[in-house]
Amino acid sequence: MSRLMPVVYRELRRLAAHYMKQERPDHTLQATALVHEAYLRLVGQTHRNWQNRAQFFAVAASTMRAVLIDHARANLAQKRGRQLAHVEIGDALSVASPASGYVIELDRALKRLEEIDRRASRVVELRWFVGLDVREVAHVMEISEATVRRDWNFAKAWLQTELDAQHTSDL
Repeated sequence: MSRLMPVVYRELRRLAAHYMKQERPDHTLQATALVHEAYLRLVGQTHRNWQNRAQFFAVAASTMRAVLIDHARANLAQKRGRQLAHVEIGDALSVASPASGYVIELDRALKRLEEIDRRASRVVELRWFVGLDVREVAHVMEISEATVRRDWNFAKAWLQTELDAQHTSDL
């Protein structure tokens, strides 16, 4: 296990760097802090029995998502009353910072999507939170690239509809 942790840390740094490239330069959560928090949570798990890269990515995606959600909630708690901006999903799910509350809205919508289509929800996690491309997601999930593309397109459309409905109900 001691040989695995440096590899896990390097992989988390790569994933965090990808995520943070999508954020604005003055984002309050730095990539290093994201990596450290995710690393501590992964190391702190009592069951770290990852059988393969796919399992690691699944756990890492969930862990980074949890860190980002916690960070967004903490920021919103400090800034009560701040208006949430409506954001389009877009082709790459490029979103505003967690401080805007969008990550929390996305997390809620992803939970609803998971109830409808678990695989599509996982595709979104791996593409957006981990930064994998279609080929990598297909490999990790052991499905075809065509299936990843279908799930990705479905998930983007479904999430946009959900987020639009949420935004409309907040007005």
